[in-house]
Amino acid sequence: MTMKNSKGLPNVVRSRRSASNTKVYRSKIAAVIHKTAEDFHRAGVMSKQTMREFDESCLTPMKAFAAKDIEQLRKREEASQAVFAHHLGVSVGLISQWERGEKKPQGASLKLLTLVEKNGLDWVA
Repeated sequence: MTMKNSKGLPNVVRSRRSASNTKVYRSKIAAVIHKTAEDFHRAGVMSKQTMREFDESCLTPMKAFAAKDIEQLRKREEASQAVFAHHLGVSVGLISQWERGEKKPQGASLKLLTLVEKNGLDWVA
């Protein structure tokens, strides 16, 4: 049975690392498997390539967002551009540019958008 958050979406498991290096796993079992793989890698039993493959399979994947998808996501979360920008740590102008298709989210912003889509804005609040 999967635990649900206040929006009825599945909860995610976060590693116990510093906030700047938090990993978000697809499930609790994925977190355990990934931790074991990290231990094997540190012990020299698992190659760097295999560790990358574990990263890809266990961590929440990122997806590309079209301009209309970002606007729909923000409206689904019932947030103004200012509130949405605040929670994502970007400027209101950048949210506006994303929604008009002038710029595309990258890096940490793209990861946060993916997580907001999956878990809701409350998850990053």
